[in-house]
Amino acid sequence: MNSFTSIHRLFAVLLLGFASGLPLALTGQAMQAWLSVDGVDIATIGFLGLVGMPYTFKFLWAPLMDRFEPPLLGRRRGWLVSTQLLLAAALVWMAGQSPSAQPALFALAALLIAFLSASQDVVIDAYRTDVLETRERGLGGSLSVFGYRLAMILSGGIALIWAEQWGSWPRVYMVMAGIMAAAAVVSLVLLPAVNSESKPLASDPGKELRGFVAMLAGVVAGAFASRWVLIGLGLDPNDTNKWIQLVFVLAGVALALPLGWWAARRVGFETLNQSMSSYFAQSGAWAFLALIILYKLGDAFAGSLSTPFLIKGMGFTQAEVGIVNKIIGIWLTIFGALAAGAIMLRINLYQALLAFGVLQLVSNLGFYVLAVSGRGAWGSFTLAPFDWGIVALDHPAEIDGLLMTAIAFENVSGGMGTAAFVALLMGLCNHRFTATHYALLSAFAAVGRIYVSPLSGVLSESIGWPAFFLFTVLMAVPGIAMVWWMRRAIVGLNGERS
Repeated sequence: MNSFTSIHRLFAVLLLGFASGLPLALTGQAMQAWLSVDGVDIATIGFLGLVGMPYTFKFLWAPLMDRFEPPLLGRRRGWLVSTQLLLAAALVWMAGQSPSAQPALFALAALLIAFLSASQDVVIDAYRTDVLETRERGLGGSLSVFGYRLAMILSGGIALIWAEQWGSWPRVYMVMAGIMAAAAVVSLVLLPAVNSESKPLASDPGKELRGFVAMLAGVVAGAFASRWVLIGLGLDPNDTNKWIQLVFVLAGVALALPLGWWAARRVGFETLNQSMSSYFAQSGAWAFLALIILYKLGDAFAGSLSTPFLIKGMGFTQAEVGIVNKIIGIWLTIFGALAAGAIMLRINLYQALLAFGVLQLVSNLGFYVLAVSGRGAWGSFTLAPFDWGIVALDHPAEIDGLLMTAIAFENVSGGMGTAAFVALLMGLCNHRFTATHYALLSAFAAVGRIYVSPLSGVLSESIGWPAFFLFTVLMAVPGIAMVWWMRRAIVGLNGERS
């Protein structure tokens, strides 16, 4: 009985990992492919990467999901079913939009999906922590990542092949909406109940909500204030210069976040305030946040426009990119993560972060070589037709040798870096506030992935792809330097010996 119950819990974590990973590519790489084939320019595609901003802000509303319980279904299951049903509806809405004919509505739908996806991630992280026993957490974490990567193979790889074969991105998004609706049914019917949830903070719910509203008001006020300041300095928010537009975006974020936090503390958003106080009370809290942002920054730059680079810049087909970059590539990422896990049994966290960080830096040179050498420089090989039920290739496909090499190196090294990075995030969490702390840390981890996108679009158009990928190599250097500088603090996280 105990064994069956344990298997039930672990299987639930695997399924939820899949549900968590599915929406990410649908507002990321898959959406970029849709935009590319619909004729949207590279700089605009880069700016649309900002729809992922909710992933960087999710720690602001995560405390609400800890503090309040939806009726009938319980705190974790209730929020899971709600977010998954809303995700399915939002995907249906996005499928009905045209990126080129209705860009504003399309961007709004993508932003809503990213918000709901980030909210689902908050609940899944909390559920996984609550439902697993201590002895199951290592295996549970691995199964969660495995499910997450499988979903990315579907939404980020197989989706591109479907789009090529069906000639319709809206149809692909309708299928993904059906999968999310099925996930909601699974969450409602099949997930094991949480045996013992920690009680929410005993705070005044009305004051919590007023604090949350005050925080939102502070964020909006900060965004508008930054806009007025820049206009007062003579800048035009409607300037066709993409660099000027980027200044308005980044200035808004820079002022909105601290002003929102100040308002939350002033009015009394206690669940957020106590969680944040707990994190920042630890030694080196700000330095670790800087490390989290910088460690995968070079990786984020290189990956932010990889799909438009391969499709529009290099002329590869959607199917070839889907096969190499999204299916084979993600399996190689899984391999890299597993290899890193085995290596980390013999080395400490600092050594892993340093070594895998250097590999990430070197892997970006593969895209530089591809941009300089061009398609066909290293020959090609033929991939035989296949039919796996959910996806098929009905004719032989020529796969570029240099493309395959660059993607293989980048994904293996990226998987290794991610394994060490996740271990770092786990080591920084206070178990009393695991859900909110993990939301905070993972939000900062998403900063690079989200905010480099508009800069990447502007840079690639300004300096060209070869120079852009050399720039991504330089952007990987600060993260490695930060690891070396913080080596004693990193070693001390788990009481390791250097």
